[in-house]
Amino acid sequence: MIDRGDAFIVSLDLRVSEILDRCTRCARCVEVCPTAGPAGIDTREPAAIVGDVLDILRGGGDAASRGARWAQSCTGSGRCLSACDDGVNPRFMLAATRLKLNQRRAVKERHVTGQAGFQKMSEAVKVLSRVQLPADLLARITRSARADSEAVTDVVMYLGCNVLKTPHIALLCLEVLNRIGARYKVFGGPANCCGVIQYRAGDAKASGRIGGNTVAGFAGTGASRVLTWCPTCNIQLSEIVVPSTEAAFALQHVIPYIAARIELLRPHFIHPVHKRVALHEHPGVAGVTEGVTQILTAIPGVELVDLGQPRVGYMCNSLAPVPAYKRELHARELDAAAAAGVDCLVGIYHACHRELCAHEATSPFKIVNFLELVGEAMGVESQDLFKQWKMMQDVDRVLAEVAEQATTAGLDLDTVREVLVAHMLREQPLPVGPRKPSAPAPVAPPHGFFPE
Repeated sequence: MIDRGDAFIVSLDLRVSEILDRCTRCARCVEVCPTAGPAGIDTREPAAIVGDVLDILRGGGDAASRGARWAQSCTGSGRCLSACDDGVNPRFMLAATRLKLNQRRAVKERHVTGQAGFQKMSEAVKVLSRVQLPADLLARITRSARADSEAVTDVVMYLGCNVLKTPHIALLCLEVLNRIGARYKVFGGPANCCGVIQYRAGDAKASGRIGGNTVAGFAGTGASRVLTWCPTCNIQLSEIVVPSTEAAFALQHVIPYIAARIELLRPHFIHPVHKRVALHEHPGVAGVTEGVTQILTAIPGVELVDLGQPRVGYMCNSLAPVPAYKRELHARELDAAAAAGVDCLVGIYHACHRELCAHEATSPFKIVNFLELVGEAMGVESQDLFKQWKMMQDVDRVLAEVAEQATTAGLDLDTVREVLVAHMLREQPLPVGPRKPSAPAPVAPPHGFFPE
């Protein structure tokens, strides 16, 4: 039987060959890209940029070219997906380009980098989840007895890894699935990784093996559908991993799945939520923003306000290639929310919540995940300890709060301190506190760099 990692590499090579055969260098993908401009890429002669990308995919090309820089600055907004008439997925094309660039490093270096990144993520997830939840509750949002039981299942609920840093979001997601009567099995945590960290390091074989093992686990449940939470996992699985397998299940984000069953959820909205709210959103995964809007507007009392801000990337951390632009977007949105007089700035994804939530301490509104409003309407509360601690902005105070639970969970307190600093307090793109008023949202220049 062929190794899953080897099969993954063969599949990637075949798909890259198809791109090279199909792409006509029309360059529509460059023209609609919302982050080429903020990344400082000169998009005149966009066909030449695509040519740079194709040269890299052929095994040559210049790592300092505009095409290479464009691939490295991709934030996964997905606007290119509907722009291409050649049957190419430009987002996958750029992911394959980044892989080719990273594979120019030595094999051992790539493998070590992937291992180190995975270990860093795993430790952060372990610490932050265990200081917030007791073991029995944590088992609900990882692959647990629910996943291994013989109960009939319709769907797999794949939470991914990093949402466990803010476990109240995961618990609320599962509660909503319970309310609509979904029969599901949970997969979550680093033991069920999508392989994206190894892929980004250029270790395709390890990435394919890890992602392939997770997909095989899904298939083994017999479920006809896999629901994802994390947009990174959604894109990694749907566009990179699953096409290399023989998986027969459908893969969908959980939010459109819930929205399509809103009439099953609506009777559970027994408490009006009289709040004026604005949505912090990203366009990268189709149907998610629309689904959240449908769910929120079904809650009695909710007034949804459009702040008219640029919509870029698939989650806040996907904007890492354009850090100054991300800070600008955050500042502008916070100022717009204050000017609009909202009660809540409402996020969708976990990474966005981690980066934005501490601004609640200096804002005239709350910063919450949309599922917290859903929970409020249902009469269900899931405490957001991550935000409570992050707003302290003091590792000693946080450590004093978590020490007892950390000890009960068998965690080393020095390690806990390191994780709190690196993965909570320092994960703050826009510093908390007073700032100069942000500039008005810019008019979109040619090529749609700042889509509204």
